[in-house]
Amino acid sequence: MPDEVIIADDGSDERTRQVIDGFRKEFKTELKHIWHEDKGFRKSKILNRAVASAASEYIIQVDGDCFLHPNFIEDHIENADRDRYLYGTRVRIKETAVPGILSRQDMNIHFFKPGLKKRPRNIRIPVISGLFKTQPEISPKFRGCNTSYWREDFIAINGYNEDLEGWGREDSELMIRMHNLGQKAKRLKFNAIVYHLDHHENERDRFEINDRIQETTIKEALVSCDNGVGKYL
Repeated sequence: MPDEVIIADDGSDERTRQVIDGFRKEFKTELKHIWHEDKGFRKSKILNRAVASAASEYIIQVDGDCFLHPNFIEDHIENADRDRYLYGTRVRIKETAVPGILSRQDMNIHFFKPGLKKRPRNIRIPVISGLFKTQPEISPKFRGCNTSYWREDFIAINGYNEDLEGWGREDSELMIRMHNLGQKAKRLKFNAIVYHLDHHENERDRFEINDRIQETTIKEALVSCDNGVGKYL
């Protein structure tokens, strides 16, 4: 179990709060609920507030449309090292299969289960995973739904850039600055498995704006952003 679980809630209604309160009665570790009003897709802002509230030195980050392999936390901890951040892959569950899995709370996702995409990612072989080396540059395979990093490094780069609103580039721009800080990337393959529940995707109306912000980060080798986590510390 992790030392604490922080739910970064980008504007859910009272039903979500009631579910979380219900879990608190029997949850084995501290469960925090960080919420703000729904004003569109503001992932950067709510994640900054969540990490700012963390008491732990190491952050393991997933998305709300994912659930975890039983060894997920263990795999991230086993691979953590001071000079790097980690990122893993995701097994995708087809949108047509999602209602059945959720209604039955069917979390036994074996290799041959119907309704999977990217099925080979459902194989866990830690020995093979250990063969993957750290890399000096961000990978195009990086996904924010399966990553972990040191809180100290997150704060050093001022966390997520809150100028990035709407879908797109918020995770990759963060990790570009993490590399500019001097951290390396290690991919967790055959390890640290998450299952993504496919769904209708968010609008991408600000993608080009966000992409230009990321291009500036790359060209100017920026380590920190102006509009980040510092305001919450």
